[in-house]
Amino acid sequence: MTHCRGRAEYPRTMQKTMRPGLRGSASLEIAADPHRIWTLVAEVTRMGRWSPETTRCEWIDGSAGPASGARFRGYNSLGPVRWSTTCTIETCTPGTEFSFVARHWTGALTRWSYRLERNADATTVTESYEAIHTPRWMLALEKAIGREGMLQRGISTTLKQLRAAAEKPA
Repeated sequence: MTHCRGRAEYPRTMQKTMRPGLRGSASLEIAADPHRIWTLVAEVTRMGRWSPETTRCEWIDGSAGPASGARFRGYNSLGPVRWSTTCTIETCTPGTEFSFVARHWTGALTRWSYRLERNADATTVTESYEAIHTPRWMLALEKAIGREGMLQRGISTTLKQLRAAAEKPA
Protein backbone atom coordinates (compact mmCIF):
# COMPACT_ATOMS: atom_id res chain seq x y z
CA MET A 1 0.00 0.00 0.00
CA THR A 2 1.27 3.45 -0.89
CA HIS A 3 1.52 5.99 1.90
CA CYS A 4 1.82 9.68 1.21
CA ARG A 5 0.43 12.80 2.75
CA GLY A 6 0.68 16.51 2.30
CA ARG A 7 0.80 19.06 -0.46
CA ALA A 8 3.82 20.51 -2.25
CA GLU A 9 3.93 24.30 -2.44
CA TYR A 10 5.41 26.71 -5.00
CA PRO A 11 7.62 29.63 -3.96
CA ARG A 12 5.86 32.97 -3.38
CA THR A 13 7.94 34.56 -6.16
CA MET A 14 6.41 32.14 -8.67
CA GLN A 15 2.91 32.59 -7.23
CA LYS A 16 3.07 36.37 -7.85
CA THR A 17 3.63 35.87 -11.61
CA MET A 18 0.86 33.33 -12.22
CA ARG A 19 -1.80 34.20 -14.80
CA PRO A 20 -4.82 31.90 -14.73
CA GLY A 21 -6.19 30.33 -17.88
CA LEU A 22 -8.56 27.49 -18.61
CA ARG A 23 -10.21 25.34 -15.97
CA GLY A 24 -12.75 22.57 -15.99
CA SER A 25 -13.87 19.33 -14.40
CA ALA A 26 -16.14 16.33 -14.77
CA SER A 27 -17.35 13.62 -12.40
CA LEU A 28 -18.31 10.00 -12.87
CA GLU A 29 -19.60 7.33 -10.50
CA ILE A 30 -17.45 4.21 -10.45
CA ALA A 31 -18.57 0.99 -8.79
CA ALA A 32 -15.28 0.40 -6.99
CA ASP A 33 -13.58 1.13 -3.68
CA PRO A 34 -11.93 4.59 -3.58
CA HIS A 35 -8.57 3.05 -2.59
CA ARG A 36 -8.60 0.83 -5.70
CA ILE A 37 -9.39 3.84 -7.91
CA TRP A 38 -6.79 6.01 -6.16
CA THR A 39 -4.13 3.33 -6.72
CA LEU A 40 -4.91 3.28 -10.45
CA VAL A 41 -4.72 7.08 -10.73
CA ALA A 42 -1.66 7.59 -8.52
CA GLU A 43 0.42 5.01 -10.39
CA VAL A 44 1.00 7.51 -13.18
CA THR A 45 2.81 4.99 -15.39
CA ARG A 46 -0.68 3.62 -16.17
CA MET A 47 -2.14 6.95 -17.33
CA GLY A 48 -1.51 6.19 -21.00
CA ARG A 49 -4.00 3.31 -20.72
CA TRP A 50 -7.00 5.62 -20.30
CA SER A 51 -6.04 9.15 -21.32
CA PRO A 52 -6.63 10.08 -24.98
CA GLU A 53 -3.80 12.64 -24.84
CA THR A 54 -1.19 11.27 -22.43
CA THR A 55 0.61 8.41 -24.13
CA ARG A 56 2.84 7.42 -21.20
CA CYS A 57 4.45 8.64 -17.97
CA GLU A 58 7.68 7.74 -16.22
CA TRP A 59 9.04 8.52 -12.77
CA ILE A 60 12.09 10.83 -12.79
CA ASP A 61 14.69 12.28 -10.42
CA GLY A 62 14.78 9.15 -8.27
CA SER A 63 11.01 9.04 -7.72
CA ALA A 64 9.62 5.50 -7.81
CA GLY A 65 5.99 6.01 -6.86
CA PRO A 66 3.41 8.48 -5.65
CA ALA A 67 4.50 10.84 -2.86
CA SER A 68 4.17 14.57 -2.28
CA GLY A 69 7.00 16.23 -4.18
CA ALA A 70 7.69 13.17 -6.38
CA ARG A 71 8.29 13.97 -10.03
CA PHE A 72 7.40 12.31 -13.29
CA ARG A 73 7.46 13.09 -16.97
CA GLY A 74 4.28 12.87 -19.03
CA TYR A 75 4.43 12.28 -22.78
CA ASN A 76 1.48 13.61 -24.75
CA SER A 77 0.15 13.77 -28.28
CA LEU A 78 -2.69 15.53 -30.01
CA GLY A 79 -2.87 14.58 -33.67
CA PRO A 80 0.61 15.16 -35.11
CA VAL A 81 1.72 17.39 -32.21
CA ARG A 82 3.87 15.75 -29.51
CA TRP A 83 5.19 17.25 -26.24
CA SER A 84 6.23 16.32 -22.74
CA THR A 85 5.62 17.87 -19.34
CA THR A 86 7.53 17.64 -16.09
CA CYS A 87 5.10 17.00 -13.27
CA THR A 88 5.34 17.39 -9.50
CA ILE A 89 2.87 15.67 -7.20
CA GLU A 90 1.15 18.14 -4.87
CA THR A 91 -1.57 16.26 -3.00
CA CYS A 92 -1.20 12.60 -2.25
CA THR A 93 -3.89 11.26 0.10
CA PRO A 94 -4.68 7.58 -0.54
CA GLY A 95 -8.33 6.90 -1.23
CA THR A 96 -9.23 10.60 -1.25
CA GLU A 97 -7.17 12.86 -3.52
CA PHE A 98 -4.27 12.91 -5.94
CA SER A 99 -3.04 16.05 -7.69
CA PHE A 100 0.00 17.23 -9.59
CA VAL A 101 1.22 20.28 -11.46
CA ALA A 102 2.44 19.80 -15.01
CA ARG A 103 5.07 22.22 -16.34
CA HIS A 104 5.05 22.66 -20.11
CA TRP A 105 8.16 23.76 -22.05
CA THR A 106 6.49 27.16 -22.55
CA GLY A 107 6.46 27.73 -18.79
CA ALA A 108 2.73 27.02 -18.57
CA LEU A 109 1.63 25.32 -15.33
CA THR A 110 -1.52 23.22 -15.11
CA ARG A 111 -2.82 21.55 -11.96
CA TRP A 112 -4.58 18.22 -12.50
CA SER A 113 -6.49 16.65 -9.65
CA TYR A 114 -8.56 13.59 -8.89
CA ARG A 115 -10.93 13.70 -5.93
CA LEU A 116 -12.74 10.60 -4.72
CA GLU A 117 -15.90 10.55 -2.62
CA ARG A 118 -17.32 7.27 -1.36
CA ASN A 119 -21.08 6.84 -1.79
CA ALA A 120 -23.31 3.95 -0.70
CA ASP A 121 -22.07 1.46 -3.30
CA ALA A 122 -19.84 3.50 -5.59
CA THR A 123 -17.23 6.25 -5.64
CA THR A 124 -17.68 9.61 -7.33
CA VAL A 125 -14.45 10.52 -9.09
CA THR A 126 -13.93 14.15 -10.10
CA GLU A 127 -11.09 14.94 -12.45
CA SER A 128 -10.26 18.62 -12.84
CA TYR A 129 -7.67 20.87 -14.37
CA GLU A 130 -6.72 24.45 -13.69
CA ALA A 131 -4.23 26.44 -15.74
CA ILE A 132 -2.42 28.27 -12.95
CA HIS A 133 0.02 30.04 -15.27
CA THR A 134 -0.32 30.43 -19.01
CA PRO A 135 1.75 32.74 -21.21
CA ARG A 136 -0.46 35.35 -22.91
CA TRP A 137 0.28 34.09 -26.41
CA MET A 138 -0.70 30.56 -25.35
CA LEU A 139 -4.07 31.79 -23.98
CA ALA A 140 -4.87 33.20 -27.43
CA LEU A 141 -3.78 30.00 -29.17
CA GLU A 142 -5.84 27.81 -26.82
CA LYS A 143 -8.92 29.92 -27.48
CA ALA A 144 -8.38 29.79 -31.26
CA ILE A 145 -8.09 25.99 -31.37
CA GLY A 146 -10.92 25.28 -28.91
CA ARG A 147 -8.61 23.77 -26.31
CA GLU A 148 -11.22 23.96 -23.54
CA GLY A 149 -13.55 21.61 -25.44
CA MET A 150 -10.66 19.25 -26.19
CA LEU A 151 -9.73 19.06 -22.51
CA GLN A 152 -13.35 18.45 -21.42
CA ARG A 153 -13.73 15.62 -23.96
CA GLY A 154 -10.39 14.21 -22.81
CA ILE A 155 -11.50 14.21 -19.17
CA SER A 156 -14.71 12.42 -20.09
CA THR A 157 -12.79 9.75 -22.00
CA THR A 158 -10.25 9.36 -19.21
CA LEU A 159 -12.95 8.88 -16.56
CA LYS A 160 -14.78 6.29 -18.68
CA GLN A 161 -11.56 4.34 -19.29
CA LEU A 162 -10.68 4.60 -15.60
CA ARG A 163 -14.14 3.25 -14.72
CA ALA A 164 -13.63 0.28 -17.08
CA ALA A 165 -10.27 -0.51 -15.42
CA ALA A 166 -11.55 -0.06 -11.84
CA GLU A 167 -14.72 -2.10 -12.33
CA LYS A 168 -12.90 -4.98 -14.03
CA PRO A 169 -12.78 -8.02 -11.72
CA ALA A 170 -9.37 -8.33 -10.03
